Amino acid sequence: MFTTTTTFIVYIFAMIVIGIVAARSTSSLNDYVLGGRKLGRVITGLSAGASDMSGWLLMGLPGALFVSGISQAWIAIGLTIGQWCNWKFVAARLRSFTQNASDALTLPDYFAARFKDKLRLTAVIAAFIILIFSVVYCSSGMVSGARLFQQTFGMDYENALLIGAVSTILYVCIGGFLAVSWTDAVQASLMIFALVITPIIIILDVGSFSEANALVSLKGPDMANMLKGTTVIGLISLAGWGLGYVGQPHILVRFMAAASVRGMGGARRISISWMIFCLLGAVAVGYYGVAFAAKHPELTVDNPEQIFIIVTQTLFTPWIAGILLSAILAAIMSTLSCQLLVASTTLTADFYRRVVRPHASQTELVWIGRFMLLLVAAIAYIIALDPNSGILKLVSYAWAGFGASFGPTVVISVFWKKMTLKGAIWGMIAGAATVIVWEIGKFFDLYSLVPGFIISSAVIFAVSLLTQKGNEEVETLYNDLEKKFWDEVKDR
Repeated sequence: MFTTTTTFIVYIFAMIVIGIVAARSTSSLNDYVLGGRKLGRVITGLSAGASDMSGWLLMGLPGALFVSGISQAWIAIGLTIGQWCNWKFVAARLRSFTQNASDALTLPDYFAARFKDKLRLTAVIAAFIILIFSVVYCSSGMVSGARLFQQTFGMDYENALLIGAVSTILYVCIGGFLAVSWTDAVQASLMIFALVITPIIIILDVGSFSEANALVSLKGPDMANMLKGTTVIGLISLAGWGLGYVGQPHILVRFMAAASVRGMGGARRISISWMIFCLLGAVAVGYYGVAFAAKHPELTVDNPEQIFIIVTQTLFTPWIAGILLSAILAAIMSTLSCQLLVASTTLTADFYRRVVRPHASQTELVWIGRFMLLLVAAIAYIIALDPNSGILKLVSYAWAGFGASFGPTVVISVFWKKMTLKGAIWGMIAGAATVIVWEIGKFFDLYSLVPGFIISSAVIFAVSLLTQKGNEEVETLYNDLEKKFWDEVKDR
């Protein structure tokens, strides 16, 4: 226990130190929100990956595989394809478009600039959506942290929740975007180390691949069946997770913060390679965790989402276990920190700066950003107080909300010049509303992201085609942004 505790303390202290160092380079709102748009390809790639893969990577996904078998790997397949497409087709364009459209710092900022929205209705609606789903996403991260401290130290849920939340809030509040990005790179390294080594040790403990597979099959012959218990709707739901990438503000902001379009290709290769190794490792931990549990009947797995923790505590020395468990904390902190920052900067840049204090100084805006972060964290903390909250359930809801609301709006805005302001507004509303209604009704057991994405896209096209009159100024801006983008591409 002492060694694990020491490892956790050292790790948390290191993250806070990084936050303090980052604070010295944070003097303006641009620095606090986007790190001055100067992230290199390595930091961009690793940060995009780490900000995406929250506690569900080491807890939620292995837990799903542990219960249902390899069929749950469709989530990982869908996510990998979705993220690759996001990097390949959206990243560079969004980086260029946001900088050249009035140097937009946030997604709401970008939408207002892209569609010449003088009343900033797009910004207000987008900011409201971000706040709703970011709070849910943040609460999932806090729940993950609480579960980790519960299992590791035998703490009660409320104290575990408090420690996990405060640990993350400290370095984000101090250092802003740079702190989040630098810590993401460290956290990504920890995560891939843990997810590569742990499945190997499980196999060695069991004996061999063949023995491990035999033990897994004892739980049921369909554990190795990719189509087990699946339907067409089920497969679409699992693979449909990949649609969400193009609408996640905490990932898209990494593209916006990159130093240039020039480095996007390299960043993509780093990010996708890291992602593939991590997802394969998480799938293997959950799947072969069944073999581990069969070989160690003396161990009780009350919560499948804790299989990684149980394996680590059993098979590794206390020091190594402490490092590997820190990887879970890293996964949790990386996404939680990004969500907190996205929500707080939205409140600061799109409400306070635009409505309350248009002439506020840069120092004032940075401090307001920190205050807003604490406010968002407090709301998320209240939601997370329910100990029965499911990590994957919370994540899936927030993921669908972001993906359906912003995904079609972002993609279409960087590829179609005839998209109109009203098309953007009603598309975002339609996507968010569909997800909320679908999650309540649970229609056809189809993941809400899929119908939300389709309906939002259809609304954007339909409304845009019906409101083309007077859209010449927006189309002219698009043509200018498109030209500047290709100029940047040629400069590579």
